[in-house]
Amino acid sequence: MARTTVNEQKPTVFIVDDECAVRDALGLLIESAGLPAEGFKSACAFLEAYDPDRPGCLLLDVRMKGMSGLDLQETLRKKNVAIPIIFITGHGDVAISVRAFRGGAVDFIEKPFDDHTILNRIEEALARDAQSREKHAAIDQILRRYERLTPREREVMKLVIGSRSNKQIAKILGISHRTVDAHRARVMEKMGADSLADLIAMALESEIV
Repeated sequence: MARTTVNEQKPTVFIVDDECAVRDALGLLIESAGLPAEGFKSACAFLEAYDPDRPGCLLLDVRMKGMSGLDLQETLRKKNVAIPIIFITGHGDVAISVRAFRGGAVDFIEKPFDDHTILNRIEEALARDAQSREKHAAIDQILRRYERLTPREREVMKLVIGSRSNKQIAKILGISHRTVDAHRARVMEKMGADSLADLIAMALESEIV
């Protein structure tokens, strides 16, 4: 299967905390590690400015005025925005940390935090984001290729994936063996599949079948 090119933009660490001193300190730390950082004083400010196409991760304070960090996490989930989140808090609470992790948080770090630890967690979060974006880009490419198939080619593809022989497919669809061969060849070409195993992997990954 051909490798899919994803967004080459450098990832950004987004910091959402209502304490200016914390935002500034985190921003300086992250930039010292060679990464862009952007700070926001509230969850609402972040939501207004954030573009989901931008790669990165989110450093998010749990307790803030207005929308809390957990509320922002839930809002992003409802919008199908899968940016990795690292929660930071000055008030450790088991119930809150459990809710954060159930919502998919990468980590839950208490203030004051160790610089080395938080940079390691950021590195993990950015790696997770890159993997997720690459996977979604690959799926989008598969679906675009699938859309180019004719209705008959889609029928043939699904039967091929279902381990039907060309002879069986010809009988099921009421067409000649030669016609099945032609359709199958076009399916492989249009989908960019090098083998039957490759075609099956594409179909499973994109949930076509």
